[in-house]
Amino acid sequence: MYQEIQNQLVEHVRAFLRRQYQLDVQNIVIAQPPNVALGEYALPLAFELAKQLRKAPRKIAEEIVAGIGEVPGIEKFEVAGAGYINVRIGRGAFAQQLAAGKKAQSSQTQEKGSGQKVLVEHTSINPNKAAHVGHLRNAILGDTFVRLLCSTGTCVDVQNYIDNTGVQVADVVVGFTHREKKSKAEIEELARQPRFDYLCWDVYTRVSQWYEEDKANLKVRLDTLHAIERGGNEIAEIAELISTAVLRRHLETMLRLDIEYDFLPRESEILHLHFWDAAFALLKGKGVVTLVTEGKNKGCWVMKRSSNAEAADDEENQKVIVRSNGTVTYVGKDIAYHLWKFGLLGKDFGYKRFFKYPDKHEVWISAEQGEAQHPHFGGVSAIYNVIDSRQADPQNNVIEAIRALGYEEQARNYHHFSYEMVALTPRCAAELGYRLSAEDEQKSYIEVSGRKGFGVKADDLIDTLIAASEKEVQSRHAELSKEECNAIARAIAIGALRYFMLKYTKASVIAFDIKDALSFTGETGAYIQNAAVRALSIFRKGQIDPEKVLGEEVEYERFLTGEEGNEIWELWLTAAKLDYVIEQCIATTESAYLAKHAFQLAQLFHNFYHKHHILTETNEARKRFLLATTAVVRRELVKALGLMGISVPAVM
Repeated sequence: MYQEIQNQLVEHVRAFLRRQYQLDVQNIVIAQPPNVALGEYALPLAFELAKQLRKAPRKIAEEIVAGIGEVPGIEKFEVAGAGYINVRIGRGAFAQQLAAGKKAQSSQTQEKGSGQKVLVEHTSINPNKAAHVGHLRNAILGDTFVRLLCSTGTCVDVQNYIDNTGVQVADVVVGFTHREKKSKAEIEELARQPRFDYLCWDVYTRVSQWYEEDKANLKVRLDTLHAIERGGNEIAEIAELISTAVLRRHLETMLRLDIEYDFLPRESEILHLHFWDAAFALLKGKGVVTLVTEGKNKGCWVMKRSSNAEAADDEENQKVIVRSNGTVTYVGKDIAYHLWKFGLLGKDFGYKRFFKYPDKHEVWISAEQGEAQHPHFGGVSAIYNVIDSRQADPQNNVIEAIRALGYEEQARNYHHFSYEMVALTPRCAAELGYRLSAEDEQKSYIEVSGRKGFGVKADDLIDTLIAASEKEVQSRHAELSKEECNAIARAIAIGALRYFMLKYTKASVIAFDIKDALSFTGETGAYIQNAAVRALSIFRKGQIDPEKVLGEEVEYERFLTGEEGNEIWELWLTAAKLDYVIEQCIATTESAYLAKHAFQLAQLFHNFYHKHHILTETNEARKRFLLATTAVVRRELVKALGLMGISVPAVM
C-alpha cells in the first residue's frame, strides 16, 4: 500500500510538471520526513528545479502544492522550511485498507507479472564433497531472491548448475582410484552410504595433500580430467557415479532449509551435446573471437576485452576463449551455456526426472537423451547468477561476449548477483571442534578451506543449531513432547541461520557465530520470530480470531491522532512498507533490506507489546483498535519471514 500511494504521488507530480512548466522529469525523488508527525513523504523537488526555473525553491513548492490537485490516498500537502513539501497520508482510510488486506499493485509488480520468465541460478556446488557453510550463503541469498520475485507474480526458473566434469570431481576420482585403490564396484557400494559426501570430503583433502607431496601426481589429475571430459570410459563412469551421489546429498541438505530447484543443468551435457561448437560458430561468424598468430597467445582464439583500437593488439586486452591445445576455457563454456539460457543457441538439453520433493515438486536434470514430455527451460528474458565476487571478471566477459554478438537487450538483463565469503568467528570454530593457534584466537574471523580440510559442513552446522535450539526450547517448555520440541527447534535453527546470512549486505564478509545467530535478543531471526509468536499468543489467550478482528469496524482515525497515535502510526506505516521493500530488494538484488525491515517491524511491535495491555484494556473501542494493530503486524511479519524462508514456531 505504501508503495502504491508513492507511485501515484510520483505520477501526479510528473503530470503537474509537464502541465505547469513543460518539464519532463523522470526521476522524482521521494524522501521520508525525520518523524511521522511531519508526514509520510517529503519532496525535495523544488530545490532541484530552482536553477532551471529561476525561482526560489519555496515559491516552486507553493506552486506545486496549489496546483497538483487530489492524489488518491493523500490527505494534505504542506510547504516546509525553504522549499520542502511534506505529504500526509489519510491515516484512517489507509489503516482500514491495510487491515482489509488490500493488494498493492505497483508499476513494477504489473511489469513483473507480464508472463516473461526469469532465471535464477544459485547454489552451484561442485559435486565432489559435502556442502559447507560458504555454500549456504549462496543458496539462501538465491532462494530468498526467488521468493521475492515470485511474490510479485514473476515466473521464475530456479537452476542449480552442476560442474560434474571439472577438476574438483577429477580430484575425488583420483583419490578413490589411485590413492585409495578402490574399484568401481567398491566406490558404488560406498556411494550408497547415507553421508557419502562426507567421505568424499576426506578423500578430497587427502588427495590434495598427495599432490603436495609429489607434484608428479598432478599428471594423474590431468589424465583423469581428460578422460572425464571425453566420456565413454570407466573413469567417466566413476565420475558420473560420484557426482550424482554427492548431488543427491546436496539436494537433501538444501531441502533442510526449504530450498528447492527446478532444473539441474550439467557441464557434461554442455560438452557432449556440442553446445560449445554452436557457440563457437556464432562467435567466429560475428568476429567476436579471433585466432592469434604470434605472441604469448599464439594459437589461441581470443576475445578482446576492449573495443579501443589502440588496445586491439595488446595481449593484456585479450581474453583467451580457446587455448592453443584446443581446450575451451571456463568462460567459453559459460558463453555457450548463457546463450542457451536466453534461447539464442539453437540447441537444447535432453531432460530427465531426477528428484521428487515431499511437496511432489520434481526437479529435472540434463541428459543427452531425455524424456519426450518435460517442462520448458531456457529462453528466459532475464538472468540472475548468484556467484561470489571472485567471479566478477568471468561474468563480465560472458556479458561482453553476448553484447558483442549483437544481443544488447540480453546483455542488459544478465545480472551477476555478487556476494562476499563466509568465515567463522574463532569462538564458533572452536565450538565446532577445530584446534586454533594463539594467533587464530586473536583474529576477527577464521577463513575456511575445503581443499585443506578446514571448513564447516552444512549438515553439521544445521545439526548443531538444531541441538542448541532444542536444549533452549526444552528448558522453557518442559510440557512439550520430544517431537514438538524438535519441530520448534528446527524452525528456530533454520530461522537463525537464514536470517544471519541475509542481514548483512552482499558486499560484507560474514563471520558466522552460533551463539550470535541463536540469540533471542538483538538483530536475529529468533527475535523476529518471537514478535510474531507474541502477537499470536495474544489472540490465543483471548480466544480471538485475528481474521475476524480485521473484518470489524474499528475507529482507526480516532486512535491514530495525537502523540500516542503517532507512535502507533509508525508501527502501522512500517507494516505497510513490505511491498516497497520487496521492490527495493529486487531492484538492487539486496535482500538485506528485507531483513532490516523485518527487524525494525519486530522492534516496534515488541515496544508496542510492552507498553499496551491489550487483553485487559477496558475501553472496548480502543481494545478493538489494539487488536487490529496486532493482527496487521503479525500478518506482515509472517509474510516478511516467509519471504526469507523462515517459519513461525508455535512457541519460543
